[in-house]
This record gives sequence, C-alpha cells and structure tokens, in this order.
Amino acid sequence: MTTSTATSSVPGGVAPADLEPRLAAHRGELTGYCYRMLGSAFDAEDAVQETLLRAWRGIDGFEGRSALRSWLYRIATNVCLTMLEGRSRRARPMDLSASAWEPVEASLAARRPEDTWLEPMVDARVLPEAGDPADVAVARESVRLAFVAALQHLPPRQRAVLVLREVLRWRAEEVAELLGTTTASVNSALQRARATLATRPDVDAPPAPLDARHQRLLDEYVAAFESYDMQRFVALLADDVTQNMPPFELWLEGADDVVAWMRGPGRQCEGSVLKPVALNGGPAFAHWKPIGPGGSLVPFALQALELRDGRIHRITSFLDTRLWDLFGIDRTPPART
Repeated sequence: MTTSTATSSVPGGVAPADLEPRLAAHRGELTGYCYRMLGSAFDAEDAVQETLLRAWRGIDGFEGRSALRSWLYRIATNVCLTMLEGRSRRARPMDLSASAWEPVEASLAARRPEDTWLEPMVDARVLPEAGDPADVAVARESVRLAFVAALQHLPPRQRAVLVLREVLRWRAEEVAELLGTTTASVNSALQRARATLATRPDVDAPPAPLDARHQRLLDEYVAAFESYDMQRFVALLADDVTQNMPPFELWLEGADDVVAWMRGPGRQCEGSVLKPVALNGGPAFAHWKPIGPGGSLVPFALQALELRDGRIHRITSFLDTRLWDLFGIDRTPPART
C-alpha cells in the first residue's frame, strides 16, 4: 500500500477530460478504505461511487494545491462518516451473544436483516497485486474478518484515524488536515483506538501463511466436506473452532457441536461442491448446495476460513448470494470430482 506522500500534487488542477482515468486509478484503494470503515461490501461500493461522483462534480474547485489522492480520501471520509451517522455497527453472530448456541434446528429461528452483519470482501477489489511486500502484508492483514469486525467497535472518527495512520501510513499532520482537527487530537484518537482493538479477540493473532502445509489442510477440507465424511472432517477442526452463518444469529463453538450440526440440521449440505475464492486476505470457497430442482447444485454461500496452528479455527458462511453477483463470481457450479 503506497503512502499518501508518495502521490505527487497535480499542478494546475485536473482537466475534466483527464479525470476519469485518474479517478479509476484510485478506485481499488478507496474501496478498501470504505470497506474497512463501513464493514459492508455493498456500502463500500456505494460510498466509492458517491466519492467519485462528488469528485467529478467538484473538479472545478480542485486547483491542485494538494494531491489528488488526498483530496479523494477527504471526500471518501466525509461520505463514510455521513453514512455511519445513526447506524448500528456491523457485527458477527459471536458479537451478539456471549455463549454459543445449541446445534439444533430451533436455533435457526433467530435471524436479523442483512444490514446487521459484517460482510466479506473479495481480495481483487481491495488488495494491491504488487508493491512493497511489507505494504502488501499490511493491506492483507487489515482486511481480515477479525480486524474489520474489531474496527466496527470504534467510533467512526477513531476508525478513520486508525485506518489512515496504521494501514495507509499517513502522517498525523495529514490526518489532522483531512479531518479538520489538530495533530494532538489525532494522536489521542489513535491511542484510544489502539486500546479498544487490544481488547478484541483474534486481532493480534497473525493469520497463518498459506504454505504447503496449509494448502494440504485446505485440500483435505474440501475433500472431507464434499464427501461429507465427518470423521475425516472433524480431524481438521481446532477444539475451539467456531462456525457462524449470517443472517442467522446462531453460532457454534467446539468441534463436536460443529459436526453435530453438520450431521443434523446441516445435513442438506451433503453433496455440496466447493470452489476456491479469495476473500478478506485468506482462504475461502464458493459453496454450491444440491437444493435446486432434482437436487441440482445452486449457489448457497461464501465460506471464509480462518486457520490457526494447522487447524480450521473459524468457519463463516455468508448466505447472502447477492455477494456472488457483486463480486462477479460465476454461478455455474464446477463439475463434481
């Protein structure tokens, strides 16, 4: 991720004819910023569209006294802060109840609207394809589900300060100018934000590198899930594994309860097919389930996995299939192996 100071000023302003490609060059990083702020892929897309529209309309007032990138971030921040006014934070099921649910069908009775939940983000829209390895690693770490979920516990302006300072590496003076405040206020907000994040689970747990060992684990996961071999499946799970399925409030904890669910209410997943996708800087799968006419495979969920110590630590199944269209995921199921 490049730093704000790396973008040179645009002398004499930007001609309208040149604006569209210049704006398009910043779409990815703006989408990542808005996603971290809002916790929603759909809201992030809306925020970026509004940012670029405001930039287009306001180009006559931009005289190149600051970097185009900084100007866009100022607009995006204002858009996000406005969108967050009066809204509840995006959450994961584990945030809504202190204890796990029973692995029984009655647990499916409680569900909430889609705008309750933290949503995933496809890597291709927010992560740089190349660049300084350290910056790429920071960008990947900062879209982890656990980190984005923790960000939602911060007041919106603290959230902006932390992302701009810790993820995008802006200087305190630059953030103060963007937010119309003082450097001392920015430093204080950053200190409070760090203290809050330190209390959130999983934030400091580094994601497992997808080395050969973990790739074998993922291959084994797919094989066990698609064959619905629960004896093979349970051996891949951490003892304290959790599973959740927004928009249901239900969440499960422990390998025994996850497998009890799979053998009970989740039994319709038998015969499913998985295909790798890249979500939130980690391993994930598009999940087709045999619930169509005659048992045909239909899009069912996007599964995001979190790995730890050579085991599956968390399984999150996002059941909102609108995400498939937003991310451009082909709905055609792969051939069964």
